[in-house]
Amino acid sequence: MKVTDSLSGLFIYTAGDTLAAYLLDEFSISRLLGMAILSSTLYSLEIPAYFKWIDTKYPNTQQFFSDKLKRAALVVIFFNPLWIARHLSFIYLFTGNWQAINLSLLNISLLSFLINMPLSFCCNYLMQNHLALKWRYSVSSLYAAILTVYYAMSEQLFEMLI
Repeated sequence: MKVTDSLSGLFIYTAGDTLAAYLLDEFSISRLLGMAILSSTLYSLEIPAYFKWIDTKYPNTQQFFSDKLKRAALVVIFFNPLWIARHLSFIYLFTGNWQAINLSLLNISLLSFLINMPLSFCCNYLMQNHLALKWRYSVSSLYAAILTVYYAMSEQLFEMLI
């Protein structure tokens, strides 16, 4: 794990989650610390490694439009409803809200994923095909910080629809 990736996750991703927590009136020190640890370790390991794998599978130097679409699709697939549900579960773990971890998170995550997919695909297409690998995690963290607000609020938004 690169120090720059860890710091990007720590500061950028945690800031997005903290903003989401404030907007939902759910801020807690345990959530802040938990997300800081999570984003500077697990997320900083798995996401850059996956981006690197995409580069080996479909090198960014290829000019085929279909490969560029595949690169974006692979990122969208990575951040799937199970990943979103896992993220929401971590939030509940960090806030001591264990009882909220249940199968309804999968419904909320699926709906959130489907609604966000067109924007996510476009943004990931740009990141995967127009940024150097060394910048992708930092920019992805910034995008994720914005999405974190969306995902954090999606449970309340989509709970009414389910």
